[in-house]
Amino acid sequence: MKRDLLQIALFAALLVGLAIGLDSGVWLTFVMMALYGALLAQAWNILGGFGGQFSFGHALFFGVGAYVQVIAQVTWGINAWVALAAGMLVAAAVGAGVGALSFRYGLKGSYFALVTLAFAEVFRILAVTVDFTGGGVGMMLPLKESVAQMQFASRRGYLVLIGALVVTALLLTAWLRHSRFGARLQAVRDNEDAASAIGVDPYRTKLAAITLSGAFMGAAGAFYVQVFQYIDPGIAFGAHVSVEALVGAIVGGMGTLWGPVAGAVVLHLLADLTRNLFGQLPGLNMVIYGAVLVLIVMFLPRGLAGLWGAGTSVRALWKSRRG
Repeated sequence: MKRDLLQIALFAALLVGLAIGLDSGVWLTFVMMALYGALLAQAWNILGGFGGQFSFGHALFFGVGAYVQVIAQVTWGINAWVALAAGMLVAAAVGAGVGALSFRYGLKGSYFALVTLAFAEVFRILAVTVDFTGGGVGMMLPLKESVAQMQFASRRGYLVLIGALVVTALLLTAWLRHSRFGARLQAVRDNEDAASAIGVDPYRTKLAAITLSGAFMGAAGAFYVQVFQYIDPGIAFGAHVSVEALVGAIVGGMGTLWGPVAGAVVLHLLADLTRNLFGQLPGLNMVIYGAVLVLIVMFLPRGLAGLWGAGTSVRALWKSRRG
């Protein structure tokens, strides 16, 4: 635990140094969006990596957090920081509700994944039809630059904000790695029946995990609204959010502390490079992006974190496949 805390402290110091030292708006934006991707991946990792419950609908919690953030400010006049806390709480409550309905009836594996995807689509349709979300037009957040309104004059403020959220998620992940609750959660992931036989309550354990995961996904949604000052149902509950969250965790390494962070950074770097190099050829950048993802999944089944894990190397995996 002490080693994890030291690493997180060094990571936080690095982020502070980047926020102070970077002058280029391009690099500030890259670091900010990479951290945003890391928060998405880390939120998914709590449930999917440590709990073994693959979700295809984490955009549900993202969208709930985003809409609570903008509605609280625009409609009810609530302070942005209070709205952030409210968005996390409501997203956590939605996660608990989805988990209660799913886990109570023993849904897991592909059934649970499809149910979460269905919930996200239901909420997207509801957001299109009801009036208080702005319908299909969406909602805009008025520009009021001030720290009190969580609207900063430069990307540095947003980088510090998303960095604080990522560090908080890392602290929670470090706790999961060493706490009794984390041990119960990983036991449920590895063998639910065996965990139940030794006294672990799978239902309550998974319910707590999806609640925590939903809270951090809601925080990512609230952050998105503050940065881009606009949200609509397609952005809030779109499948691309769920894909970015799960791909970042899978590529980086599920059930690890730094895997989701590494996966998010690599994916954003790869996306920017392919877009800049091959942007004039429509679709080619996505082909290269997809090919690299396939190679990572084929030769690094434990993700990028497996590169420094014991007993895992590209050469060993290649030999085993040839054999």
